[in-house]
Amino acid sequence: MKFSQFLKNKGAIAAIFMGILYAIFMLGIFLPGYSAIPGNVDQLKVAIINDDGGEVGSAIADQLSENLPFQDIETDLTNKEALKDLEKNDLALVVHIPENFSENVQSGETSSSIDFTINEAGATTVSSTMSQVVGQINDQLSAQFSKQTAEGVLMNFHVPENQAAALSDKIETAYQGNIVTINEMPDGMNNNMLPMFLTMAGYVGAMIGAMQLVGAFKESKGKASRTRLFLYVQLTALMIAVLGGLVATGIVYLVNDPGGDVYFGMLGQQILNYMVCFNFTAIFIFLLGQGGMLLNLPVLLTQTLANGATISRDMMYAPYEWMSHISPMYYSVQAYFANLFGSTSPSPFIWSMAAVGAAAMLINIIIVAFLHKTKADEGTNADEGTEVIKATV
Repeated sequence: MKFSQFLKNKGAIAAIFMGILYAIFMLGIFLPGYSAIPGNVDQLKVAIINDDGGEVGSAIADQLSENLPFQDIETDLTNKEALKDLEKNDLALVVHIPENFSENVQSGETSSSIDFTINEAGATTVSSTMSQVVGQINDQLSAQFSKQTAEGVLMNFHVPENQAAALSDKIETAYQGNIVTINEMPDGMNNNMLPMFLTMAGYVGAMIGAMQLVGAFKESKGKASRTRLFLYVQLTALMIAVLGGLVATGIVYLVNDPGGDVYFGMLGQQILNYMVCFNFTAIFIFLLGQGGMLLNLPVLLTQTLANGATISRDMMYAPYEWMSHISPMYYSVQAYFANLFGSTSPSPFIWSMAAVGAAAMLINIIIVAFLHKTKADEGTNADEGTEVIKATV
């Protein structure tokens, strides 16, 4: 056999096709999606809460509102309301100017500070970006107000203005930015990426499982009714979900040691994650057979970016944001963030993920009902316990 003849083999043609197609999918989806960083940072929502009644606090609030690189800045919330929104990742940063801040700065008290609160239980890009922004803000405010405070203190002691300006550089900074981190994660990228890795493990396993079990469904046509075969597929998937969930959570405890109080919640979510992803990916397989994997692949890659583990929904371009609303991966990742590291309930995300799964299962039922016929369904014998007459040509 010549090499040119070997290249005409279906396996060789399929390998060449998939190698090119995967490159197109991977780069065509990831590169445009990740170009949102840092370009779409200005889409993040922040809050500036000014509880200071003095001129200094008002000036800082106005200055931050004008200079911060964000389009959506909330100023009409209370600090308690803003922190609650931050816990839910509806805000990326809360800046709080406390009471008597102006008085403390002008008197040179070292206790004067502004609180910058960041939530680590969310997209890694958001928390890291906010840390950089806060660092820059603190550097600017420190340089600006330390000199003004020092000059004010010296002038109060009747030091001539020219001497006060010269001596002010030697006075310690009266302003200190207070960076507060809520839902702080343990050190290690294995913790930051855990919600995404758990979700991906379930999704990829479910996608491959869907291809195999739908194939078994089709091979078993004529041996049982489509209702029974569909039920067998779902029961097998549930069995895999339980076994896979136990293995996945076991590995998490060996490596990450998240604490026993979240184990059953994590296990339950992993089982649900598998079942939802199984029915979600099975739609294309029921419709197109193994060719459905050609559609499942770009959907998987799109969700990898749209799941909110790396960038928040506010920063996503429109196609990725749309995908996040129907994506089981997005709701799974957010639920894991809330359950493992957050201080809010994962229930809204769990229910949203379950709704996606229920809708996907309903679509699969409709596909099976109208597109998949079995001899048991077409025959006259309604007793599923009897043997079905073999098909004849």
